[in-house]
Amino acid sequence: MANTIQYATILQNNLDKKMVISSVTGWMEANAGQVIYNGGKEVKIPKLSTDGLGNYDRVHGYTNGSINFEYETRSMKCDRGRSFSFDANDVDETNYVLTAGAVMSTFQDEHVVPEVDAYRLSNLAKVAISTDNAVYSASYTKTTALDALKDSITKVRENGFTGKLMIHCTYDFKNLVSKALATQMTTESINVGGINIDVPSVDGCPLITTPSNRMVSGITLNDGKTGGQEAGGFVKESSAIDMNFIIIAQQVPLAVCKTDKIRIFDPETNQDANAWKTDYRKYHDIWVLDNKQNGIFASFKQAKPSQVIASALDNPETKHE
Repeated sequence: MANTIQYATILQNNLDKKMVISSVTGWMEANAGQVIYNGGKEVKIPKLSTDGLGNYDRVHGYTNGSINFEYETRSMKCDRGRSFSFDANDVDETNYVLTAGAVMSTFQDEHVVPEVDAYRLSNLAKVAISTDNAVYSASYTKTTALDALKDSITKVRENGFTGKLMIHCTYDFKNLVSKALATQMTTESINVGGINIDVPSVDGCPLITTPSNRMVSGITLNDGKTGGQEAGGFVKESSAIDMNFIIIAQQVPLAVCKTDKIRIFDPETNQDANAWKTDYRKYHDIWVLDNKQNGIFASFKQAKPSQVIASALDNPETKHE
């Protein structure tokens, strides 16, 4: 039993590292480096602010300023999980293709990563809509795509975000930009989970191609139990619209994704059947502070929705400690 627990811990650590690298939004987790997490759904986010400059007095010297530091406790809204089991003989009969590690890795790649990406991007899209930092019914050609992207970058810059801007776009839109730039396409290095990855760039802004089913303004998370939702996962909201691209200042999103527990029960421990049993539980969420919401700009394929469904950024369970 001890070996199984040790294996589960190692597997959990490896899956967490792979999650950041596999996710197209893994770069967003860098901003959560100082977040405190001790298990469960709550995280503590450090907030530091100071007073601005004052006049220097040649007699009395410096004007005293105030430093304000506090931890803001937030609750992650997404508490997701699945349990899988497979017969003890399946391991041998599949020549060790079917193992706990293989099941968890496949599950994470095929379902967890796309869901977390779509959740993050859809909530950031809602911010762009709510702040009017967006264009709608946008259809591009090779000639107009690059100009539209450059104009949008300029708008985010004018909003005061002069650092690195990250751009998520569909494969179709990226192809239009590539054709417009032809041989002039440059690359930019981004660090994801400690690994440097070279991606195409425009004006020094990384262009991250993203599957279109993750580039929507809203998703519904299936509960895995209700009729029609047994397969779990996520689907596009009925009122959601599709994005061409979304520009996000690197310092804007605060994304947290924690594997709360991976449990592996061997056939001798499992009381229900002569089978291996694996449990996977994931907490995740994303936030944007009020003073950073103008660091997002999106281009949508359809008209502006008449009603924007509340995003994860509207978190009523916030308290200070």
